Amino acid sequence: MKKYAALFALLLAALALVACGGGDDTTSETTSEAPPAQENGGEKEAEGGSEGSGAAFDVEADPSGGLAYTTEEATTSPGNVTVNFTNSSPVPHDVRIEDAGGEDIGGTEVISESTESTKVDLKPGEYTFFCSVPGHRQGGMEGTLTVG
Repeated sequence: MKKYAALFALLLAALALVACGGGDDTTSETTSEAPPAQENGGEKEAEGGSEGSGAAFDVEADPSGGLAYTTEEATTSPGNVTVNFTNSSPVPHDVRIEDAGGEDIGGTEVISESTESTKVDLKPGEYTFFCSVPGHRQGGMEGTLTVG
């Protein structure tokens, strides 16, 4: 039942998010709205297609404040990917992305009760997304991002 509640919360959050225009700005920016997620059997897949097409990776922290994201697996297209992070809880979280070698590729600032978007250039492959707040990743706040 908790899974259904989490999926319902994710669906509500996705419906509340509004698509924003694309640009070539590669700097981190805080926004109050983000594009909606595309759901595919529990995974979120970004819109877009070819490399550099402006794909998105949407991720949400557990709304109840737990040390978890609402999804542990996601997919997106390669290129200049917009990372849209939602944290509706008062517990501070962020989302960082690292490659298979453990190198930090980029991510958002730590936020609470807010949303933030940033752009990250991702090549095809498998990445790990995680919360960099001390103890949160160790508490289970991480997942796999497949870029294909």
